[in-house]
Amino acid sequence: MPKQIILAAHFPGVNNTTVWSDPASGSQIDFASFVHLARTAERGLFDFFFLAEGLRLREQRGRIHDLDVVGRPDTLTVLAALAAVTTHLGLAGTLNATFREPYELARQLATLDHLSGGRAAWNVVTTSDAFTGENFRRGGFLDRSLRYERAAEFVRTARELWESWAVDAVAGDRDTGRYLATAEPGAFTYHGDQFDITGHFTVPRSPQLHPVILQAGDSPDGREFAAASADAIFSRHGTLDAGQEFYRDVKSRLARHGRDPDDLKIIPGVTVVLGDTDAEAHEKAHHIRRQQVSPQTALLLLEQLWNRDLSGYDPEGPLPATDPDISAEAISRGRAGMYPDPVATARQWRTLAEEKGLGIRDLIIEVTGRQSFIGTPQQVAEQMNHFVQSDAADGFILVPHLTPGGLDEFVDEVVPLLQERGVFRTEYTGTTLREHLGLGAARPVAPVAALR
Repeated sequence: MPKQIILAAHFPGVNNTTVWSDPASGSQIDFASFVHLARTAERGLFDFFFLAEGLRLREQRGRIHDLDVVGRPDTLTVLAALAAVTTHLGLAGTLNATFREPYELARQLATLDHLSGGRAAWNVVTTSDAFTGENFRRGGFLDRSLRYERAAEFVRTARELWESWAVDAVAGDRDTGRYLATAEPGAFTYHGDQFDITGHFTVPRSPQLHPVILQAGDSPDGREFAAASADAIFSRHGTLDAGQEFYRDVKSRLARHGRDPDDLKIIPGVTVVLGDTDAEAHEKAHHIRRQQVSPQTALLLLEQLWNRDLSGYDPEGPLPATDPDISAEAISRGRAGMYPDPVATARQWRTLAEEKGLGIRDLIIEVTGRQSFIGTPQQVAEQMNHFVQSDAADGFILVPHLTPGGLDEFVDEVVPLLQERGVFRTEYTGTTLREHLGLGAARPVAPVAALR
């Protein structure tokens, strides 16, 4: 049997991947936009709907970065509202483990899992960015070396809280008037390096026991964290070869954590551009990318690597001859850790620009694009299927350039072709997100006391 393809829908904010100025683009905050994209995804039998998170408006050179504002309404509020207007679609939200507390977030996610009938998912992210942390207590600062340590302990703590209610803790015996079957429902005690909490969890065991855990880190620490703790990883590898290397690496880490390869799904973010012919689709994709990366956006994105004011450069001209300034304070705030070695990356970009004869704008278009599937519906269906069957991914998170109608064409024209190939469902056969993803039941964790 061929592998079944996982599909998810990403709701984009206002940034350099969206074309908010297009006449077909709608509101990024109106609830009707969220409903349209979610219902389109559910009509297409997608596995889940995905929301990113922005905790502070980004700045560049001391000004709000107008061309890349990742701001949106509160994630959990939107997902809870969508639970009422969908019936099968998973509901995944990015929620930062650096600035929240396990008891609070575990309650919120368990509640969403109950409200949705077992469709909740949490994309765990971390940050060592003190700029974002200024919005939170103690400045929210966490040393970079501790962020995954905290995240791993956060997930373990949340899992213990979710498991604190026994399966049969609620008796609900009307004859005897006894509601609880135990005198200590939801009792927990957690003592660790990051958290020290004791009490009773207020939410009974939810349909999935553990909401599905997603993770988006690509560093060695991020990969190890995903192998130990996540159910799926949101990767960014764009080519078939890079996807296969990432797939092999992450899957190979699972055994030392007592897990099987199918316990972790690899789901890169991708874009799709369709046309009646291959030439039309590529022409359309070229136009979209030049809308996404305007001349001003190209310079701003280049500044994030060079860490210099490049406003005087010609966006269609050559790259700066100077190297990035790694000694100065970062001019971009709220976007941390994009380029671990700026000087080496700049050299790679110069080489690419020379080989292909690219100016600044065309280079930025080249190096910032996601994996794209471009062509006729038949070509795109074949490309996506080849990617999955070749073990470069288990599925895809589709990132449309238009909100909210950016998935309509894909659902109408590509999904039926995937179904004809026998690699995508023709109906939902389960009720929970874990069932959609083929993950099986959540495995209870051992209490921390038993591990020491």
